[in-house]
Amino acid sequence: MAIPRIHNREPGHNVFVVAEIGKNFIQTEEDRPVEEYIANAKALIDAAQKAGADAVKFQTHEVEDEQINSHIVSPHFPASDRYRWVKRNTEATPVAFWEAVAAHCKRGGILFFSTPMSRKAARKLEPLDLPFWKVGSADVQDAILLNELMRTGKPIIISTGMVSLAELDDVVKYLQSHNVALSILYCVSHYPCPPEACNLATIELLSARYPDAIIGFSDHSLGAEAALAAVRLGARIIEKHFSLSRDLWGSDHRISMTPDEMAAMVRSIRNREFEDVNVAPYYGDRNRELEGAANMYRPFFGKKLVAGRNIPAGAPLTEDMIYAMRPAQAIEGLPSNVLPRILGKKIAKSLKKYDPVSMDILF
Repeated sequence: MAIPRIHNREPGHNVFVVAEIGKNFIQTEEDRPVEEYIANAKALIDAAQKAGADAVKFQTHEVEDEQINSHIVSPHFPASDRYRWVKRNTEATPVAFWEAVAAHCKRGGILFFSTPMSRKAARKLEPLDLPFWKVGSADVQDAILLNELMRTGKPIIISTGMVSLAELDDVVKYLQSHNVALSILYCVSHYPCPPEACNLATIELLSARYPDAIIGFSDHSLGAEAALAAVRLGARIIEKHFSLSRDLWGSDHRISMTPDEMAAMVRSIRNREFEDVNVAPYYGDRNRELEGAANMYRPFFGKKLVAGRNIPAGAPLTEDMIYAMRPAQAIEGLPSNVLPRILGKKIAKSLKKYDPVSMDILF
């Protein structure tokens, strides 16, 4: 099984609760020392453990192979352009940060894992021997990242917030063809997500469509009602953003669950109080296309292929030569999911690092 403690599909049985700390150890607009970020992370870990969460999840960045240097501002976080934000996260989390965080989780008896946002981020985390990997909604079509994770042989959790159902089918087929132990978190990438957009009927759809995968819910709504409704509908994993306060500065604090709220949600799951939740406001239509098919954030967070270093004309393309980078809207290259189709092809002209890889220069 990809996730500890999940042994059957009975609603509410051994639900795995994840407190997504993400980048919420950053709490001020001005830069702070790494030591302060570590202290913030430890405080969040302790609060999550006390609230009864099974695991804490972070997000790991390496700006070099994730975000091109262009001024792009995502609507969900206008306080910073994406390049500066990813760069700050990279610099805030050297290897020493992750070693301290992993050690603190081990001492506290709570599971630690993270979402690598690129291949270099995955390689940064790999020495920590995480039990499994999480792939964010925007990266499930990043074949470079998926290939890197699959090489480790570890289970993988993916979120669905920025893909169509057909695209999800392709990703699941790709991963399962490599014998990946797979979990799928249904997700709606709205920040926050209103009840009418949740369409939790999709959890039933995914459970039927992918019987070999564990199905869960990565919830961006405020409060616990949608998450509890998801458990009633069969979600085996619940992931909620987690912060000490929704008033702190940063991209995700305002949509996060506080420690008291997390503790109340965990009690409601463990005590089976979710059985009394009214599912109707969140249910929607089981036959509806995934919201991710036309999600507004796809142009900001989708990835395209660029040269990862200077490449001479005539060189056959290998995976290590290429980066998959965002934002898709600012790059003219091929989408990241076409990688398997172009490996081994030669380039007709030399490329400099970060030049787009497009079909018209391949032969």
